[in-house]
Amino acid sequence: QLQLEESGGGLVQPGGSLRLSCAASGFTLDSYAIGWFRQAPGKEREGVSCINVIGRTKYADSVKGRFTISRDNAKNTVYLQMNSLKPEDTAVYYCAADSFGITPTCPERGMDYWGKGTLVTVSS
Repeated sequence: QLQLEESGGGLVQPGGSLRLSCAASGFTLDSYAIGWFRQAPGKEREGVSCINVIGRTKYADSVKGRFTISRDNAKNTVYLQMNSLKPEDTAVYYCAADSFGITPTCPERGMDYWGKGTLVTVSS
């Protein structure tokens, strides 16, 4: 069974850091572009970051300079390092895989597999 599983969410104070992980089972991530998305309460899901098979990355303007996406193909895992967290970063974070591995943007409609999400709460 092909699955993605996010981990690493939790409660953090403003200015703090978290690292989210996206682990795959049943398939290898090295031929997929991986995107991170988030959905805040009462809002639509939005793209946060994307990394394709050649390591090209893309970030939403709201997280540029604070978040870093990376992949470790040996561990079949993609990470999202989140620094300088703000209350507006509070959301459920999802990872997703796109079989069009060279995509530079990870469009939501193009993602083939999705995880179930991990909750990030930024609050004092």
